[in-house]
This record gives sequence, C-alpha cells and structure tokens, in this order.
Amino acid sequence: MSKTAKTSKTKLAFTPIEDRVLVRPAESAAVSAGGIVLPDNAQEKPQRGTVIAAGPGRFNKKGERMPMPVAAGDEVIYGKYSGNEIEIDGQEYKVLRADDLLAKLER
Repeated sequence: MSKTAKTSKTKLAFTPIEDRVLVRPAESAAVSAGGIVLPDNAQEKPQRGTVIAAGPGRFNKKGERMPMPVAAGDEVIYGKYSGNEIEIDGQEYKVLRADDLLAKLER
C-alpha cells in the first residue's frame, strides 16, 4: 500500500519507508486572536496536517507487515516537536513515524 507523493513542479517521487508518513503541516495563524500580526518566529508550530504519502508499514516479530493506520489524504494531529522537517520544492513537510501521530480526524 505504498503511496508516492509527486510534487507539482517536478517529477520528484517521495515514498516513505516502513511506518513513516509524509505530512504537509497546516498553515499557522499569522494574526493573534486580538488582531496582532505575529512574526514568523512568534507563530505556534502547527500540530495538524494532511498526510501526503504513507509507507507500507513495519514488520512485526512474526515477519508479517502491520497495516498503516493512515493513508494519503487523511488529516492528522501530531506532537508539537515530533518528526523531521524537510523541504521539497519550496514546500515544507514533516516526516513522522506512525507512532508519532496522535489522532486521525474524521469529517
């Protein structure tokens, strides 16, 4: 069930390995609730995003592949400082393990 993310500008393919997922973080608020414009370094890190690609899952002790709890297109919540930030074609993403995901949002 490997999902491959293809960026719109190039034909770069990104396939996460094992139980990792590629997440595009949601935009952080640029204006506070009181109407104050926040500089980039004062904005809260987003803890919510959309899964762009998911790996095939990891193997258990019996050698069976465990299914991934999320798939491309799912909206998820993750820990504030979880995962690794990467940049592909000017767009920022996070690479997280499935264990770092806290919840999958249903609509």
